[in-house]
This record gives sequence, C-alpha cells and structure tokens, in this order.
Amino acid sequence: MEVDQPEQHLQSQVQVKFVTRDPEISVSTAPILVPSNLKRFGLSQVVNHLRNCEKSIPFDFLVDGAYLRSTLDTYISKNGLSSESTLTLEYVRAAIPPKFLTSFQHDDWVSSVATSISTKSNREHVILSGSFDGIARVWSQGGQVLCEAAGHQSAIKSVKWIDGDSLVTSSMDRTMRIWRYTSESAVDASVKAIAEYVGHKSTVESLAVNIAVKRILSASADGNVGVWSSLPKESPAAPVMDLPTRIKKRKLAQTGPIVPQYGALGMLQGHTAPVSGVAFAPQDSTVAYSVSWDHTIKTWDLTTMSVVDTKTTQHPILSLCALKSLNLLACGSSARHIILHDPRVTAAGVSAATLKGHSNAVVALSANPTNEWEMASAGHDGTVKIWDVRASSSGSVLTINREGMDLAGNEKVFDVEWSSVGIVSGGEDKRVQINATPRE
Repeated sequence: MEVDQPEQHLQSQVQVKFVTRDPEISVSTAPILVPSNLKRFGLSQVVNHLRNCEKSIPFDFLVDGAYLRSTLDTYISKNGLSSESTLTLEYVRAAIPPKFLTSFQHDDWVSSVATSISTKSNREHVILSGSFDGIARVWSQGGQVLCEAAGHQSAIKSVKWIDGDSLVTSSMDRTMRIWRYTSESAVDASVKAIAEYVGHKSTVESLAVNIAVKRILSASADGNVGVWSSLPKESPAAPVMDLPTRIKKRKLAQTGPIVPQYGALGMLQGHTAPVSGVAFAPQDSTVAYSVSWDHTIKTWDLTTMSVVDTKTTQHPILSLCALKSLNLLACGSSARHIILHDPRVTAAGVSAATLKGHSNAVVALSANPTNEWEMASAGHDGTVKIWDVRASSSGSVLTINREGMDLAGNEKVFDVEWSSVGIVSGGEDKRVQINATPRE
C-alpha cells in the first residue's frame, strides 16, 4: 500500500482506531500503527486498504468534535497528548461542493421556499416560492411558472406545503391563506384560495406544518404563536380584526375573490418580542417549540396550550430547526452563530454546542433529509452554509454563494430548504436558487 512517504528511519508512528457510523464502509476497530505524519489523504488510503475494495472513497476524519486538518503529529502536539495515546478517528465520506443547478428569476425579493412533498406517483416535485410582491408561485424544476397564488395584501413571509394538494402562505398583512393546488400534468396546474386565517396583530413571520395531526403553527411579530387546523371546516369562526389595507409601496397582484375567514384554535402567549420561528417536536405532535427576539426558546404543551419550559440565550433568536434523530434544536441567532439546544426540561444548559461561520444574522435553517448529522443555514451575509454537527468546532463544511449576473455578492439569503430536489434557497437577489446535494 502506498501512503504519504516519510523518511523511514526517522518517522514515528502513532496508534489509531478507525470508527464510523456508516455500516457500508466500516472496517475493524482494532487499533493499528500508522505513520504520525499522515494527513487526511494518507489516512484515506489506509482506510481504503483496510476496506479491500476496488473503488477508493475519499474520507474526512473527525477527532474530538473537529475535522482533522493537520498531520497526526501536529494534532498530538497542539492538544498536549502523549505519542503513546491511541487516537480514535471517526471517518465520514468527504463531500464535494454542491453543484449549482438552476435559478428562477422573480420580480421582487424571495422570502420563502418549499419543495412539494410526496404526491401522486406521476408528479415530479415542484418548488413553491413566496415573494415580497405578495405572490406565491409554483415552479417546475425546469423553471416554468405552473401557477400563481395572488391574494395577500402585502409581502409574503412564509410558504409551506400542507400535503400534495394544498399549501399555506403567511404575510405582512397579518393573515394566512390556505390554497388548494391542482396539477393534472407537469405543465398544467392551478391554485385557488379556500380560506383566510386571521387572529394575529402583526406580520406572520414563519410557519410549521404537521401533516399527521393536520395542524399549523405560526410565528408572529405580535409576540404570539398561533395554533391552527389545516382543515378550514374544523376551524372556529374568525375574530373581528382590523386588517391593513393594501400596501402600495410595491407592485402587488390583484387580490382576487373574497374567501371565507376562520380563526385560530389557540394563541400561545408568553414571548415579549416578535416570534421568529416555530417547530413541532418530531417525536410528539402535542409539543411545540418557538424562538424569539426576546432571546428565549420556549417549549409548549399544545394539549393545554401552555408553556412548559423557557430557556434564555444571550442573543435574539431568528430561526429554528428540529434535528429529528439527534433530539436537538438548531437555533440561528442575530450574533451570526447557531446554537444546538437540548430541549429537554432536565437539560443542564441552553447550548449543547455552537456553530460559527456566518458573518451576519442566521435567518433560516434546514436539516438534510438523508443525513441526520448535516444541515444548511441561510444568512444575511449572502451565503448558505452546510454543517456537520459532529464537528461543531470546525465551522461550516461547505459554502454556497449566490449565482447569476449583476450581483454584488452580498445579497441577503432569506430562506433555505434541503429536500430531495437539492438545497433550495431564496433571497434579496430575487431568485430561487437550487444546488445539488453534496455527494461523496
């Protein structure tokens, strides 16, 4: 086996143990001696030799919560370890940069994106976008606008699919709308507003949907979390609200026909500043989480509509994502970092780990649907960053920049979703951008 070639008579060795969580690439965990001047490439050669496979795979190596970016010698020296120590190296498939696939041009800023969920077998996944022009659009993966949902009185802030045949939007006009989506072919689709939900007194910033229990959560700048049914017929009557008239600062579409209004199942009160993000607990649909500009992370019991736990952070929290398999919450902050939070009431502290790498506010987060350790973040620094939470002290693994003509390079990214289509993002450049999921 050929590896990095040392001076044979001078080269020291160190004992290492290779471990992995991927059974397809596992090797014996028995400690072995390797040259101490090996870096990632040489260690990859060793693991591939132990695998005894024709096709070599490039690997990255984690040690004590960080990627190994030096020789073993340097790592041992910097960390004050003995040369007699046995290093446990966790190896993972090395990811290549996510390839730019395409982008869809809008007339105004893109505030939110969502990829359609599993639908009829003859439908391909489509992309839903919400824009500051007040219109939600459904796009084919080829960039064709299949239909437009116009009706909000102001900019759209969040869009989500409820199921394959319906979607929900929220707006600066303080309302939410439920839309029926119909698609007969890859080029033939329509959308119709079937309900308007009212109850918030300010912008509805963010949404979360639980398909199984047919519930929607809303995060509002009024400091409240709304709990709604995704089925209008199961919703209570709408409260009397003074809703804003059309805002004319931007060109907005005609509102269309009047749709029936409904109210919330409940309003969760407790935050003292705008609520920026909401999420259902992945393992328990009766539990919800919210984050706010008031620096807090709250846990809610949706059965009693009451708060059961509040954790206070040092900075305003602007985004939220539940990491299902890890039982952690990722929380993006105004201070440019991401907190990995253990939501258990019995957890000793607020932060289980902190991810640093953005140079401006972190406003959106999305987990990799096929890798429990990875997630993407969108920042006002104009980038989408990809993280491996196993290596919290290493910074982001990869960075996605905005692509296209006539860009300054610092256009804010407002939203990101990691789906089967790829990493979909939207922002101040008035584009939905799709990058391929990084592959080893």
